[in-house]
Amino acid sequence: MKKSASVTLGSMLALSLVVSGCGNGSKNGESASPSAGASESASPAKGQVEVTLAGWGSSPDEQQLLQQVLDEFQTKNPDVKVKYEVIADQYMDVIKTRLIGNEAPDLFYLDAFEAPALIEKDVLEPLDGYVTPEFDLGDFEAPTVNAFKSADGKIYGFPKDTSTLALFYNKKMFADAGIEPPTTWDELLTASEKLTKKNGNKVEVYGLGQAPELARQMFMIQAFGGQLTDDQGMAAFATPEAEKGLSLVIDQHTKAKTAGQPSDVGAGWGGEMFGQQKAAMVIEGNWAIPYIQSNFPDVDFGTVEVPTVNDKKGTMAFTVAYVMNKNSKQKEAAWKLLSYLTGKEGMKTWTSKGFALPTRKSVAAELGFDKDPLRGALVAGSSYATSWQAGAALPTIMNNFNNQFVAAYTGGSSLTDAMKKAQETANKEIKAGQ
Repeated sequence: MKKSASVTLGSMLALSLVVSGCGNGSKNGESASPSAGASESASPAKGQVEVTLAGWGSSPDEQQLLQQVLDEFQTKNPDVKVKYEVIADQYMDVIKTRLIGNEAPDLFYLDAFEAPALIEKDVLEPLDGYVTPEFDLGDFEAPTVNAFKSADGKIYGFPKDTSTLALFYNKKMFADAGIEPPTTWDELLTASEKLTKKNGNKVEVYGLGQAPELARQMFMIQAFGGQLTDDQGMAAFATPEAEKGLSLVIDQHTKAKTAGQPSDVGAGWGGEMFGQQKAAMVIEGNWAIPYIQSNFPDVDFGTVEVPTVNDKKGTMAFTVAYVMNKNSKQKEAAWKLLSYLTGKEGMKTWTSKGFALPTRKSVAAELGFDKDPLRGALVAGSSYATSWQAGAALPTIMNNFNNQFVAAYTGGSSLTDAMKKAQETANKEIKAGQ
């Protein structure tokens, strides 16, 4: 039986925002401060409809791009005034609280990680009825739209941008070793061995920098037929099939010792580990490109698609959508803005600088990102990526997986025991919360 919105939303306050640490998912924001231009809160002119839009804070360059898109929209749609606000602290907590109080904006950002919980709460407007042939739904990379679908196939958000993961490699280190970038996991293991540099027993440069967390390892669970959750949304990763993929990560660290995590070399994350040249390869997202170029300009690097595992292509996709408040009183105008932001023209402007990648295939091609030396591999992964999403219980599953996977990664537990404990604890917590 479906509970009323007021009752179901009351439980949402118990859900804390889980920071995935993966690009978009980590952008929580301030309390509310509108930006300049179209976002100022002056009263709408006569005949105008005001649409409120909320998002989290971003870099000044990204903020300027978004403002450009909003200005372009208002020039073309003078009957709609956009009031944009940045929520830069505890973003999801603020959104959930406003939904409870019926004070939420008409449109707002929603990370794929958080989408199932809000879809389940029935607080988002289904968008299928607004879509026209001109919107060209088929132009989107399918995984990025599927991340915002309900179990019955309704669409509740359209993705504003995305990033997949690719293999970043140090060109000089590869040239010195006389090897080419790997295309299979076996080749990656061989390359890692050749690229690892030791001083006695101390590793000074790892062949591969790893991130031992679920957000980066979900596709490894799937490589040999494993799954993260079952049809009921319960954790289901403690299987031989899932462990076969995960063991490739664990064994390279604990046995071969040709891979390490950033903290092993005093780095904060994979991009820093790679930039400091303490790893010859890392698997990272689009966000790492401007970071490395700005902070480590002397590092000559390239990217290729993540090597195949068990002859299967795999990577992750981290996606954010614009969604509509089900209680919006300006739905037609809100759709007009949403469809422009995620349409070909708006998306082209928003992603033109490459800070984020388009979710539309035509826009990626028009901007040349599909053939870009650094971003081409990331764009290629969009068609087969696993979205960072697995139902409303993903925060619980992630926390338990990460705690136990790190124990196995650091040698404190066997992988089998760690995954069994993580699955059992996660499922106990899920059942307790039902």
